[in-house]
Amino acid sequence: MSEASIAKKAELVDVVAEKMKAAASIVVVDARGLTVEQDTVLRRNLRGSEVEYKVIKNSILRRAAEKAGLEGLADTFVGPSAVAFSNEDVVAPAKIINDFTKEADALEIKGGAIEGAVASKEEIVALATLPNREGLLSMLLSVLQAPVRNVALAVKAVADNKEDAA
Repeated sequence: MSEASIAKKAELVDVVAEKMKAAASIVVVDARGLTVEQDTVLRRNLRGSEVEYKVIKNSILRRAAEKAGLEGLADTFVGPSAVAFSNEDVVAPAKIINDFTKEADALEIKGGAIEGAVASKEEIVALATLPNREGLLSMLLSVLQAPVRNVALAVKAVADNKEDAA
């Protein structure tokens, strides 16, 4: 192997390692058997949620995972592997890919990483069932508004009773 080729691969390992370090979540899948149309739809769905999806050689992924401090992730890099990186939304790649596995039986989740910690296939699927960031914020807002709403209803009921008595 030429020195230029080795330098190119080392640079690619560095780039992938930086993506792994910066990612809020990583999902590793086996996309073997997907049709071109299914792969296009999956990529479009991921791109719409600002998730980067790449097919990268396992040897480069293993070295990058080691460099990023995710040594346990190297076990998932067996057979054809594609990786989805999300820097913003932790839930987005897991949710999109998990939903897509219901349409495309060929797509299989292998594992991943959440907030810098290696996660099993089961943990990624569990993450996919959570609402996204906007959904969680909406739930929190609803919980915070409930006491205020209840006080307002109680004050209104008292006012209505006094009005009826008068």
